[in-house]
Amino acid sequence: MAKDEAGARMKRKTYEKELEKLQVQLCHLQDWVKEQKLRVVVFFEGRDAAGKGGTIKAITDKVSPRVFRVVALPAPSDREKSQLFIQRYMQHFPAGGEVVIFDRSWYNRAGVEYVMGFCSPEDHRRFLTLCPQMEKHLVESGIILIKIWLEVGMEEQERRFRARIDDPLRQWKLSPMDTESYRRWYDYSKARDLMFEATNSKHAPWTIVRSDDKRRARLNCIAHLLDSIPYKRIKKDKVKLPPRTEKGRYNDQVSLRGMKFVEERY
Repeated sequence: MAKDEAGARMKRKTYEKELEKLQVQLCHLQDWVKEQKLRVVVFFEGRDAAGKGGTIKAITDKVSPRVFRVVALPAPSDREKSQLFIQRYMQHFPAGGEVVIFDRSWYNRAGVEYVMGFCSPEDHRRFLTLCPQMEKHLVESGIILIKIWLEVGMEEQERRFRARIDDPLRQWKLSPMDTESYRRWYDYSKARDLMFEATNSKHAPWTIVRSDDKRRARLNCIAHLLDSIPYKRIKKDKVKLPPRTEKGRYNDQVSLRGMKFVEERY
């Protein structure tokens, strides 16, 4: 892969060229997942403003939403709070031929819920104890489980937060919970390290991606995803468009006269 000068942020032209190559491979992976009826689960975790959303968009931009599904769950309802903690995540797990990407996952319990006091210390300890066992069962059942942590630095997170404050197109990304997470940087660091220590297992390891440079992070994530699922390119016959039928030729524009069209402002 082409590289920019060491330490410099990747240039847009370089990024777009490399991204296109990787997205072609994602399309080949998609065909393989469908043919082999694989079940793939990808967890994206990381601090606020680490770049999870942009990375997920780069992955899913050129593939079918029927194969690559994105799940970003809101805060649990009262009913969901009364269920098993993992229950609301499990119902979104893939059938054969699907890749499900979680924009945050049940590791909320090890992060925001633990730091903000939304769960008890005992709930946190129980989760860290049971999680590796649960994930071992999932992997042994045939699910390919990929866990990615985006690691953004303190200064870069602050820069991104300040950029959101000044940008009306991104202000919606900055919630009171985000600003509180900014204040509790070191509490989140300790929670992250406890999570890694307990859940970085052989059967479901964590992979950390440095994300101060968003473009490099996205490319590195996609490359890692492609490496994590061995696949082969499936040969297909080239599609040929058939001739349109001449029988019963119908003027389909005349029939639209009198209908309301959107005003052509551009």
